[in-house]
Amino acid sequence: MFSALVIEKGDAGQTVTLKNLEDSDLPDGDVTIDVEYSTLNFKDALAITGKSPVVRKFPMVPGIDLAGVVTDSAHADWSPGDRVVLNGWGVGETHWGGLAQRARLRGDWLVPLPDEFTARQAMAIGTAGYT
Repeated sequence: MFSALVIEKGDAGQTVTLKNLEDSDLPDGDVTIDVEYSTLNFKDALAITGKSPVVRKFPMVPGIDLAGVVTDSAHADWSPGDRVVLNGWGVGETHWGGLAQRARLRGDWLVPLPDEFTARQAMAIGTAGYT
């Protein structure tokens, strides 16, 4: 079981709830990651508040980036224990993002986290810091 911020939309509008989920709730992907850090940036704030149509699919876990450790992989490039970073690729919009303790993603989206950086340091830069 893991915790995630989940955005849902119904007839009464959008709701945002911290939920306990199971691995079976995770979306499709070939790599599962224990998320150590993510950022909260302007795009995530728009998604969470519903002020802009950022989220394209519901339910959605927001968070356009993450850093963490691979726990399971069916992708040739990644093995359990690998440290990774992800940003972009529609994560937090069309695919569940990093504001959760666990994520399942496509291995092609991941970047190795250099040994010189901790996950916290990588997310301190944040996606907005790249642009």
